[in-house]
Amino acid sequence: MKTLSCVRNGEFGFGFLLEKEETAENSISLPSDSKSRSYLCSLFIGACLFAGIYFIASEFTVKDYKDRSSRWQINVLQNTHSDGIQNTQSSKCKSQCRPSGSEALPEGIVVKTSNLEALPLWGATLNNEKSSPSKSLLAMAVGIKQKEIVNQIVEKFILSNFVVMLFHYDGVMDEWREFAWSNQAIHVTVVNQTKWWFAKRFLHPDIVAEYNYIFLWDEDLGVENFHPGRYISIIKDEGLEISQPALDPMKSRVHHQITARVRNSKVHRRTYKNRASGRCDDQSKAPPCVGWVEMMAPVFSKAAWRCVWHMIQNELIHSWGVDMQLGYCAQGDRTKNVGVVDSEYVVHLALPTLGVLDENELHGEGRGHSSQREKLPKPVALAPSEFQELDNRSAVRRQSFIEMQIFRSRWSNAVKEDKCWVDPYAQPTEDRKQ
Repeated sequence: MKTLSCVRNGEFGFGFLLEKEETAENSISLPSDSKSRSYLCSLFIGACLFAGIYFIASEFTVKDYKDRSSRWQINVLQNTHSDGIQNTQSSKCKSQCRPSGSEALPEGIVVKTSNLEALPLWGATLNNEKSSPSKSLLAMAVGIKQKEIVNQIVEKFILSNFVVMLFHYDGVMDEWREFAWSNQAIHVTVVNQTKWWFAKRFLHPDIVAEYNYIFLWDEDLGVENFHPGRYISIIKDEGLEISQPALDPMKSRVHHQITARVRNSKVHRRTYKNRASGRCDDQSKAPPCVGWVEMMAPVFSKAAWRCVWHMIQNELIHSWGVDMQLGYCAQGDRTKNVGVVDSEYVVHLALPTLGVLDENELHGEGRGHSSQREKLPKPVALAPSEFQELDNRSAVRRQSFIEMQIFRSRWSNAVKEDKCWVDPYAQPTEDRKQ
């Protein structure tokens, strides 16, 4: 008898074999019901097919998982690297010093400084033809009474390629137009203010950052023996951050011996004296024996001026007392970086300026401008019967002394309160008394 047997065919499949009749002991007979046999065989085959499909699918699943895992690891590494770069960039950006208020702008568009150069309304700027800016600045507080003296000063500085800025403390501007240089100069007018009031408000370090030197002079100086170009060459060679031209002792009013010209000398940095009011010798380390200039004609490097500007007090407009502390802004040793230039010297004429009004000014006569009486502060306004020459210089000097005491007090308090500041010129008590 032939029988239909289900046998394993290979590893993954089954086949049908038609076998010859075998003996009872060597064969296994199938159920007699054909439907049952067919059902069992189909069930077995289906199970085997499902197992094979599952096995094959699991292989692809594992491979896909490995691929995804690998990609995820790469993404993690990339993200980590990107985060690291961003953190580094963030750290770098945080370390950049940006001007306050410019944080919302890209750094390349931020312009931190400016200058006092007048620009044309068309032409050079549009064609990107940048003119060579002046390298130094002369700033003066002036009144029309001294216009001839001022003219002599300005003419010399204009020829040396200086920018000139005039602060008009008497409110008169039109009468300066007679001078050829007037349209080149910058004019600022506020009545009855000092040059230090003007300087604090109009000479911010970021505005004058392009100028190597700032000459902040009074108007009553004779410049017959002074040349701005030669002066700058000397202070560059000598490394002077703060300086002044010496005063001709034969023609000037000299208030401090250190400012007097030394004959046959180019520069001096200290003075010598042995008087009851104080002694100055080679061992002296403090102003006014060394490291000191007077406030009538100081010259600052732009680095020194940035420091000095911050020291000037807003409402202490005479700046008395500041001269004794200028050495802290000398960008180093004040005994070396502060000096008086002897070979280029001036004459201090000591003319009365602020606080003095004559009768014509009080009446507003002689110059075609409005009455100066209306511009007087209320405490000194006069009744019509009281018009006469008015000299308030004593009141100005008294106010200057008051301001000096205030400044000294502020300096002393600032030193005590700033625990991080170290005084590079701290002196023993005995030296300070001397």
